[in-house]
Amino acid sequence: MTLDDTDKRILRALQRRGRASHAELSEQVSLSPSACHRRVQRLEAEGIIRDYVALLDGRAVGRKTTVFVEITLTSQSEDVLNAFERAVARVPEVMECHLMAGAADYLLKVAVEDSEDFARVHRRALSTLPGVAQMQSSFALRTVQSTTALPL
Repeated sequence: MTLDDTDKRILRALQRRGRASHAELSEQVSLSPSACHRRVQRLEAEGIIRDYVALLDGRAVGRKTTVFVEITLTSQSEDVLNAFERAVARVPEVMECHLMAGAADYLLKVAVEDSEDFARVHRRALSTLPGVAQMQSSFALRTVQSTTALPL
């Protein structure tokens, strides 16, 4: 699906404020409410808009520490990759898991309370993941830039 300028304006507005009413959204993008609603429905049906979610403040919910973990596997066979991916998806503290090109096979973003909590997650979950040969963890000192909005 090709996005025109109006679609992009709608998407940018929704990325800023996903709970905007159709009336508010239509005003922001200079469309009638019904035309705006139809476009949003089409963007949803096409899978461009995947979902609407609440973005939580990690500090407010006890997840003030972010740790990035580089994982190197014992092998890159399909079985090892699949087993690792199934298992890591069950670790609630893992916010993101990316298959990488480069030195590490995977990069994880882990949200924990503090270093002691990470030690617990490392001991009970990460170190038991199948196929792991090596792990390297880096603690984020400060988040300089964080957004969920994709550039359009």
